[in-house]
Amino acid sequence: MKVLILGSGGREHAIAWKVAQSPLLTKLYIAPGNAGTSEPGENVQIDISDFYKVKAFCLEMAIDMLIVGPENPLVAGIVDFFHNDRQLAGIKIIGPDKKGALLEGSKEFAKDFMQKYNIPTAAYKSFNKDSLEEAREFLKTITPPYVLKADGLAAGKGVLILNDLEIAYQELKEIFDGKFGSAGSKVVIEDFLKGIELSVFVLTDGSSYVILPEAKDYKRIGEGDTGLNTGGMGAVSPVPFAGKEFLRKVEERIVKPTMNGLKKEEIDYKGFIFIGLMNVEGDPYVIEYNVRMGDPEAEVVIPRIKSDLLQILNLVSEGELNREQLEIDERSVTTLMLVSGGYPEAYQKGFKITGLEKVEDSIIYHAGTRKESGSVLTNGGRVLAVSSYGSDFKEALKVSYKNASKISFKEMYFRKDIGFDL
Repeated sequence: MKVLILGSGGREHAIAWKVAQSPLLTKLYIAPGNAGTSEPGENVQIDISDFYKVKAFCLEMAIDMLIVGPENPLVAGIVDFFHNDRQLAGIKIIGPDKKGALLEGSKEFAKDFMQKYNIPTAAYKSFNKDSLEEAREFLKTITPPYVLKADGLAAGKGVLILNDLEIAYQELKEIFDGKFGSAGSKVVIEDFLKGIELSVFVLTDGSSYVILPEAKDYKRIGEGDTGLNTGGMGAVSPVPFAGKEFLRKVEERIVKPTMNGLKKEEIDYKGFIFIGLMNVEGDPYVIEYNVRMGDPEAEVVIPRIKSDLLQILNLVSEGELNREQLEIDERSVTTLMLVSGGYPEAYQKGFKITGLEKVEDSIIYHAGTRKESGSVLTNGGRVLAVSSYGSDFKEALKVSYKNASKISFKEMYFRKDIGFDL
């Protein structure tokens, strides 16, 4: 099979790394990719927001399967675009249709979906710019912290948790005034859930499903979960506090009702569902849905999949996922993100990365990198993910930290306390 993966981050490198192991694969392309993805496949410079250019490449190269890594093309309707074009009829595509992508593209849609299908989540109410004063009055009825969520895609920055009512009101006003662009035309205000976070991942063909390994991501830039939110500073899988009974509750109370809702809404969903959860005293509540694999969660979940991922995705595209049993590695995997100084705010690019050849017993997934004149340079905020196996997460982390110390680039930073709360 000839495969095209869309995206340029650590998630896409992890997918490419795994797909490249399949005997079904004849050629792998990644658009636009990064320095790491050029190893298992061939990078191609395509604007992935331009569906006509993606189409032209797929037809020219006789692509058999398109795997959509990031959320933006899914929310913009790339699956519908492919399904509605007769020339693209033979190409399999992994991802939900535009309506399904609203589970991530609209917080209001997702919350309404959860309420409709009795999926446990925090109580909420939605407001638009014209109802600012009504929203302010609603804030007064809530016990702080106040949770404000921009309705649309905001690059992971659209969620605010605030303790002061006046600050919450001011932030609400700024969101409506364009702080997060068009993503903030509506705002969901919801109750704060007190607990510990984790994520569960589902792969579905729209009818049957498999549950992938769970993971815990660390979002804050600072140690002890302090400072600004990032795209993720590290992750651990499996999650020690997510035992069999908790995961049974997740499947019965969340996964099955979600699948039932997708069918009743006639949503064409062939791909990954990321379910962000809060464990509240042993009971799971949904914080959010994403309609693709997480990043950096992909860098710990995908290495634990022993099955042929391309074969699994092929069955997903054909609606025959129930034909395959997913085989999972029992070992723990951890990943540690090496980021640019200043991230998640202003940072510089173009610094040479050294020491990659010294790494032993870890998988290096590239995120924000590029190649130039034979050197690997930094090209983003999150630069590299150092993923390692171990008999438990502590052993795996030791390997990741040992190898992180061998890698260097100007102003490199990483958290030294991943897994501190487990």
